[in-house]
Amino acid sequence: MEKLLIKNGRVLDPANHRDEQLDILIENGRIARLEKNIPSVEGDLFDAGGFVVAPGFIDMHAHLREPGREDQETLESGSRAAAAGGFTSVACMPDTDPVNDNASVTDFILTKASREALVNILPVGAISRGLQGEVLAEFGDMKKAGIVAVSNDAKPMDNSMLLRRAMEYASMFDLPVIDHCEDTLLSGDGVMNEGYYSTLLGLRGMPAASETVTVMRDIELAALTGASLHLTHVSTANALEAMARAKDRGLPVTADVTPYHFSVLEKDLDAYDTNLKVKPPLRSEKDRDGLNHALQQGLIDAIATNHSPWLQSEKEVEFMYAPFGMVGLETAVSLALDRLVHHGVIDLSRMVSLFSYNPAKILRLERGSLSPGAVADITILDTEREVVVDTATFQSRSRNSPFHGWKLRGGPVATIVGGKIVWKH
Repeated sequence: MEKLLIKNGRVLDPANHRDEQLDILIENGRIARLEKNIPSVEGDLFDAGGFVVAPGFIDMHAHLREPGREDQETLESGSRAAAAGGFTSVACMPDTDPVNDNASVTDFILTKASREALVNILPVGAISRGLQGEVLAEFGDMKKAGIVAVSNDAKPMDNSMLLRRAMEYASMFDLPVIDHCEDTLLSGDGVMNEGYYSTLLGLRGMPAASETVTVMRDIELAALTGASLHLTHVSTANALEAMARAKDRGLPVTADVTPYHFSVLEKDLDAYDTNLKVKPPLRSEKDRDGLNHALQQGLIDAIATNHSPWLQSEKEVEFMYAPFGMVGLETAVSLALDRLVHHGVIDLSRMVSLFSYNPAKILRLERGSLSPGAVADITILDTEREVVVDTATFQSRSRNSPFHGWKLRGGPVATIVGGKIVWKH
């Protein structure tokens, strides 16, 4: 019988309203006991004195590129990056090559992940075949194969009728619909947020309304169909106000935000760093303040990385031609601790919920808690250690992060998946 005893940690488990110093005994991959002063057992020991022991963190939104672009990332390298970042589970988006729009691709991802990945890989199926927004993919077959949600993330859903049918179809299989809210006609060929700074920098802008009007459309379609709708990487104050009204109406609508939207602003593009070229684009201080307020008020349900690996050669081009996206698995937790918890935006318990219990609930996962009998997926944090971001040490195959050299307060020190320590600082 494989055993692991975690001693002396501050156990923080929002799902069970628990915040106290306890020992945790893990047997055969599951939590066997949570008590004070559990005697030593034959097996492994982890001294968590001075650390926070939390339910395993779940990233709801990452691009792991395999199959198709293994030069940028693989399931193996992406899982190592996730483990180093404190994540025990990662939901991977369907924009692979071939697209994850059928059971065979889903099966390939899960089979390869079972052999090579350090963390749980959770495939997200495409809403439409080939992400083309014309014909629905076969949700039922993909659900049997193992998808946890459906999304057209890389190609926003301009066709409202098809999105309505997708919501109705997804409801039959209790699959959440994850939508990237963007009106592509409004965004056009914009490369940053439209406004003062886009004019100052001479870059084509995309209006915040591109996100807001799509959020409003999606909410009304969720009201019409009763589908579980998850709005990913919400970034504008007006979209968050629409979210607040949807929650007041009792609609089954949830949302996540990215660490970069609460860490950097549109004005930080003054050096034309293409690693800051992301979609949705970096926003204004007003939008960032609205996002922080929404986090405080409980309107935001999760923090997701939108991990988007690109090769250095792909990013080192003129700003207009660089692809959108940055890597995020290895910096997300430290950014949240530094920018949200230590700056008093939210408390630590709320942050843990945003990374664990809430994503598990949205994705219908039997995870997100430290209850006896639960799968022993655990993230251990040192909220005070200094983290200096060094992209040269990243486990990801890509290095496209704007946070190189940043000094952050707090970060993960160990990641445990199924009772096994898969990464330790």
